[in-house]
Amino acid sequence: MTRRSHPKILCRAALLSACAFAVAFALGSPGSNAQRALETDGAVGLEPKVLVTAKRHMMVAANPHASEAGLAVLRAGGSATDAAIAAQLVLNLVEPQSSGIGGGGFLLHWNASAKRFNSYDGRETAPRKITPNVFLTPDGRPRPFWEVVNSGESVGVPGLVAMLARAHATHGKIAWRELFQPAIKLAEGGFAVSRRLNGLLAERGAEHFSPAARAYFFDAAGKPRAVGDMLANPAYAKVLRRIGEEGPVALYKGPLAQSIVDAVASGGHGRPGTLSADDIAEYTAIERPVECGAYRRYRICGMGPPSSGGLATIMTLGALAPRSVGATPMAAPAVHLIAQAQRLAYADRDHWVADPDRVKVPRGLTAPSYLNERGRLIMEGRAPGRAAPGLPPGASEKRAGIDATNEIAGTTHLSVVDAAGNAVALTSSIEAGFGSGLMAEGFLLNNQLTDFSFRTHDGEGRPIANAPEPGKRPRSSMAPTIVLDPNGQLFAVLGSPGGSRIPLYVLKSLIGLIDWKLDAQAAADLPNFGSRNGPLEIERDLAGSLLPLQMKALGHEVRIDAMTSGTHIIVARPGHRLEGGADPRREGVALGD
Repeated sequence: MTRRSHPKILCRAALLSACAFAVAFALGSPGSNAQRALETDGAVGLEPKVLVTAKRHMMVAANPHASEAGLAVLRAGGSATDAAIAAQLVLNLVEPQSSGIGGGGFLLHWNASAKRFNSYDGRETAPRKITPNVFLTPDGRPRPFWEVVNSGESVGVPGLVAMLARAHATHGKIAWRELFQPAIKLAEGGFAVSRRLNGLLAERGAEHFSPAARAYFFDAAGKPRAVGDMLANPAYAKVLRRIGEEGPVALYKGPLAQSIVDAVASGGHGRPGTLSADDIAEYTAIERPVECGAYRRYRICGMGPPSSGGLATIMTLGALAPRSVGATPMAAPAVHLIAQAQRLAYADRDHWVADPDRVKVPRGLTAPSYLNERGRLIMEGRAPGRAAPGLPPGASEKRAGIDATNEIAGTTHLSVVDAAGNAVALTSSIEAGFGSGLMAEGFLLNNQLTDFSFRTHDGEGRPIANAPEPGKRPRSSMAPTIVLDPNGQLFAVLGSPGGSRIPLYVLKSLIGLIDWKLDAQAAADLPNFGSRNGPLEIERDLAGSLLPLQMKALGHEVRIDAMTSGTHIIVARPGHRLEGGADPRREGVALGD
């Protein structure tokens, strides 16, 4: 394993200068209060990273313990899927704010010898007793967002374990129970509380956790566990041992399922939910069709619905493809074009994309002819502003209403390539930082049902595609992505947390790798930017540069914000050389041999 530093990247933090205050003043406050409230897994400072190279296999995850667990599995002859499972179970313990067995995720797999993709949907489902107006007041207004988050009503049926088991059944090499051992050992022996975990606990506050979770994460005075404190979780170890021995059925039926039901029924600080043992027992992880599209002779592949991340990525690149974004990273003309393409993609994803088992998602959203048509709306001159949804092939009318979904930035991503060249991109989540705040047997429960639109109809009475329904999966923005080079060989494995900004972070990295010829670490280090069909959002590290003022001059409304990604990238170079890049905004590392 080789590590190489990037001097120009390590000085990114120095971009903030005295002129940042002048720019921020000219552009307005850095982010709205509402948006900052949604950054619940947000910034606690940069940790500069170096490029890591390897010849045999590579693991990149959001915490060193998780990367080490995955690497140990790879060294033992495990597959990329085996390593992803071991790392994910450790992340539940050491990065509990972001993901875990109380939540869900999406897994994209590349089989190098068969030249085949598989994608697995472990998204949570709504209970059968949920009502369409569950998140509305009696007079039809949306209830306060955080009131719903910190309640049993926000919890969907966890899908992560079922999804991992389904992927392992096809792609695993090491016995299922063996993959649980690293997390069990760490849960029993304890791990040192990191600066990030301590900071995020302090930011969230003890009052937002159920009694069991509060007792675990905070002391009697309500102060978060200090940096360096050893934190063990014997309850979680016991759960893992049982699932490892009995398989996923141990979580979906019997005492563990009932503990989830009981935690949801308690309601925490809000109203109780209706999740039942039958809801949990009936859960099924689904293998979905993979979404792929072309960009600069590369093949970009990702998840399809109910995630919108793959579609948004492919639609943006498809609309952008006829244009040149140059060879200079972050040049104003390139950012101008990219932001417009993103607005077009987000307009369509907000209008058309939801659970495909409940809503007809037009297949033509990624048709080259349609993306060429959308791309003609991109202007070289002044930005046209907010984009309207288009009418893709296969859609007879703009039947859906204007979306009203809030999606919180709290998730994790890991990337793996094994010795056989197989790859896994796994993005998983419990939604908000620390999810619902409810805990069952040592693991936190998700609040993924807040990923539904609280409103069921827009102001004109049209139904919203992503409205709540019994058994429905809420739309996601998770975008695990695998890229093939012009010769059909593996080129890149990547993804990021970030709520509805996830496609922005993935797109930035893809353009960095393909157009700007960056290595894996430099692509992860790139300042974040993009538009979700609203303001052009620019990371605070660029507040002191000319870019915000240049964008405003081109007609963009500019918002400066934290934009805390967690992009983890592996790039396969000629000569069996792997590059690993870990996002400096989080505490992850790349490891390989």
